[in-house]
Amino acid sequence: MRDTKESRLLLVLLIAIAFALITVDIRGGEESPVDGARQAAAAVFGPVENGVASAVDPVGNAIGAIRDSGERHDRIAVLERENAALKARLGSDDRNRSRIRQLDSMLKKAASGQYGIKGAEVIAIGAAQGFSWTVTIDAGSVDGIRRDMTVLNGDGLVGRVTTVGPDTATVLLANDPDFTVGTRMERTDELGFATGQGDRPLSVQLLNGKAKVRKGDRLVTFGSQADKPFVPGVPVGEVIRVDPSGGALTRNVFVRPYAAFTKLDIVGVVVQAPRTDPRDAVLPPRPKPTPTPTVTVTVTPSADGGVRAQTGAPDEPDRDQEQDQDQDQDQDQARDQEQQEQDQDRDPGGPTPRANSTAAVTGRDDE
Repeated sequence: MRDTKESRLLLVLLIAIAFALITVDIRGGEESPVDGARQAAAAVFGPVENGVASAVDPVGNAIGAIRDSGERHDRIAVLERENAALKARLGSDDRNRSRIRQLDSMLKKAASGQYGIKGAEVIAIGAAQGFSWTVTIDAGSVDGIRRDMTVLNGDGLVGRVTTVGPDTATVLLANDPDFTVGTRMERTDELGFATGQGDRPLSVQLLNGKAKVRKGDRLVTFGSQADKPFVPGVPVGEVIRVDPSGGALTRNVFVRPYAAFTKLDIVGVVVQAPRTDPRDAVLPPRPKPTPTPTVTVTVTPSADGGVRAQTGAPDEPDRDQEQDQDQDQDQDQARDQEQQEQDQDRDPGGPTPRANSTAAVTGRDDE
């Protein structure tokens, strides 16, 4: 249709008629004069509208499903993030409880030895400056950490500080092959030197080749001059194997360290040495041995000349067994008496008198 004056006039006329019909329909309400025309139009165009709607519904449903799918995906992503955060929180709570236990144990060790310590966290583990067994802690010179300070945890000796930065420090672990510390035996005060062997037990060389050492003996640090690099009394480990001396001037033993070097978390750097040597005060108390029950053996003579053994606990005698033993003894005595009477009946002269000790031994009577 061309854009002409006639077409524009027709468009304006149709719009005016439409507004007029709308006005009449609104004012007429339920009795509107155009209600019949509306119903006729609905009857004619209703089936067409239903057909178009049926054809368009799958498309609309698909669009709605896509929109809902996006919303569900977003909701699932939110739930996954919430679950991950919850798991992280639970794991964090478990770790915090573990670290609290470690800190509490370390503080008790420090109190027993009267060590002034600076707490730190292990933030890295691995080789550093040519050392094969080292860890990095989050405390440095600004925290008062200096080179050649003793490092411990709630179990025992961890190592010594080798390198110090402003905010971090490197600790050489006690199981490093380049690590050596003077030790003292708890029970005998025998002195020696412990050397690290990586993931194997510590090797301790005792200065006394004839030192009496046994499995389970415990060692502590002997201490260094001016308490650097080692303060005295820090638990080192327990003896698990003793090599025979073989007449050598020294003796080697192998010690399982108290500290687990692959599971370090909270440690303490001894920034102030104790005033006096704590000796063995920092060692944990020895476990009480389990009492071994004692068993007694009671021998009872039998009627046939043999013996019968019975076992029992001496602290709690069995009354029934005692009664049975008394009855057996009475029966044995009755049988012996009956046997003697039978022998007398067979020998009218009566029983043969028993010889004295001299006649029995020499075969003659001195009288």
